[in-house]
Amino acid sequence: MTAYVNRPLLYVSQHHDAMLCRLFSQRGWKLIFASNARDLGALPASSQPLAALLDVHSGFSDEDLESFEPWLAQPHIGWIGAITSRDALSDAARRLLGLYFVDYYTTPFDPGDLARSLGHAMGMAQLRPGVARATAQGTSRPDGMIGNCSAMQTLFRGIEKVSRWDTPVLISGESGTGKELAAHAIHHASARAQKPFVAVNCAAIPPTLLMSELFGYERGAFTGATKRKPGRIEMAQGGTLFLDEIGDMPLESQTSLLRFLETGRIERLGGTESINVDVRIISATHVDLDAAIAAERFRGDLYHRLCVLRIKQPPLRERSSDILLIAEHVLDGVRKQSPDKIRGFSPMALRAIQQHTWPGNVRELINRIRHAAAMCEAGVIQPADLELASPVECAPSTLAAIREAAEQNAIIEALQRHHERLIDVAAELGISRVTLFRLMRDYKLQVKKGDLGLVCVQG
Repeated sequence: MTAYVNRPLLYVSQHHDAMLCRLFSQRGWKLIFASNARDLGALPASSQPLAALLDVHSGFSDEDLESFEPWLAQPHIGWIGAITSRDALSDAARRLLGLYFVDYYTTPFDPGDLARSLGHAMGMAQLRPGVARATAQGTSRPDGMIGNCSAMQTLFRGIEKVSRWDTPVLISGESGTGKELAAHAIHHASARAQKPFVAVNCAAIPPTLLMSELFGYERGAFTGATKRKPGRIEMAQGGTLFLDEIGDMPLESQTSLLRFLETGRIERLGGTESINVDVRIISATHVDLDAAIAAERFRGDLYHRLCVLRIKQPPLRERSSDILLIAEHVLDGVRKQSPDKIRGFSPMALRAIQQHTWPGNVRELINRIRHAAAMCEAGVIQPADLELASPVECAPSTLAAIREAAEQNAIIEALQRHHERLIDVAAELGISRVTLFRLMRDYKLQVKKGDLGLVCVQG
């Protein structure tokens, strides 16, 4: 019984059986209900292996069943079917059961046997290629970063690589994407993890004070300097100095920072003593530094000192498969601080979250969820609570479009699993390399060399 505590069990039916639900809950499963493809599409994306029960004969048409195929094909889900009889199965149902299901049960069946088979289905999902590695990584890393999409997996690999080097790193990305979180992750994975991590927001400190904040000052250096104060650089001795929004640093401060990077020594304002400081610099910016250099707002020689290694933090709009995952994670944190019981998002709210473009990135998502938790009624968050427009109803996808999407996703995931080794990708998919090249061309997929390795991008 305890083996399944908090393990998600997806129950897909048009008429959910109350007795089965009680049995599953008693055995520790965390039930997730779906009645159609739209409900499945609103589920949080997750690579955590889970079991799923599909009640085939609960009122689904062949068209309904075929619309489930993209979810039936997900490698991290182990499917069990419930049917009335094999003779009653249509050709479409037979095909899907044969292709994607670990097992099926014919009514009437023993609920205990079914529950044990669901545990077996989850175990089988854990054995499938790529799922075990994703499970070990988890959706939430020890450094607090979350993401299963290809852009975030590329970022995680980049963090792992640059953390092994003791050289400056530049993190680029839009405001609100979590660049400081990435800097923390690099620090904690580096050899300097036991030493201080000191952050400075170069845009938040007035230019007249930035020099004293960075380099410190001696008593009497200026009016109000009544005692010696070490600067942020000195406070980071042996560890990491994170310079956020480096693109907004005044030119005068850039010159002093460059001098420190070249010599490894500083002087406090008003002092004469030269102090040796051993720190690693990680900087971040949302500014296009190449344009800033061309406009003479940023020193090119400082840029080359800071940008020895570079990683990019993707915006939230490029992480569509992670949005609901992040939203649920944020809501879990809000629940712990809420004086009221927050039950969760309504299906309309989940679709509104998916359709919003999130110009403010993760920071905007966090703020909207905090606001919604305070404003919602009966503990259910609606689009209006998030201050989002009601979602636009999309026309149902055709079967051909669903199949194309599943095929495209299968190719992308295989490329990621095999690190873009096309001969291995073709072998796993059971197609020739010529066919793989053709499909990649049709879906506008290409293997492109990124900042820190190979990444798969859509052209």
